[in-house]
Amino acid sequence: MSSYAMTGRLAGMVYLGVVVTGMFTLAYSPARLFVDGDALATLASIVRQEALFRASVAAGVAMCLFFLTLPVVLFMLLERHGRAAAALMVVFVVASVPISLVAIGNHLDIIALVFEPTAGAAPSPDVVAAHLDAYGRGMSLASIFWGLWLAPLGFLILKSGAIPRALGVLLIIGCVGYLVNFFGPLLFPGYDELPLRSFISIPGSIGEIGTCLWLVVKGAREVPPFSAGQSVGGSTAT
Repeated sequence: MSSYAMTGRLAGMVYLGVVVTGMFTLAYSPARLFVDGDALATLASIVRQEALFRASVAAGVAMCLFFLTLPVVLFMLLERHGRAAAALMVVFVVASVPISLVAIGNHLDIIALVFEPTAGAAPSPDVVAAHLDAYGRGMSLASIFWGLWLAPLGFLILKSGAIPRALGVLLIIGCVGYLVNFFGPLLFPGYDELPLRSFISIPGSIGEIGTCLWLVVKGAREVPPFSAGQSVGGSTAT
């Protein structure tokens, strides 16, 4: 296997770390820990499942570390096909990580309030709920950049052919989906009740998981930026 393909496989392994930790901290754990609209039940659930809550916080930090590493490896892989786009990809990811870590700080505050309280102090459901709301708002802001970085990544995949170009198209659609899901509720109060709301993120999810798995299994195809049969702009003659 060439060094280029190995770099692609390394990117896939880091991406897998993002996917696994992200699914655990953003989907699996909240579904089992939090009760919508019931602060008291949510607090009781957190107390009852302390290990799961702590693991979710650890997974969130790990997700940020994996995510910070991912665009660096992808830059090494795809920079030859568009340095500006590769740099933009890194910038968007780097911008998202501090926002995510500040949001995760609210979960650390909950650990201190619930499991390490000062003498005689009882955790307040409303205070815990306020920290959870702040966490949600922070992650929602970070999701802007989770979407934006997919556009240059998708463009570079389309241009390079390092992995199937269909995945690049799905990633670009995924960028649009992230932005719609952020700005939709902000601009249209009834957005969350729309029937198609839950389907908007599907193309992006398929694109990201597909890209991750392809890189893990196949690595990357080495396609020179200017090879025989290509124009100066990088498009093939066929």
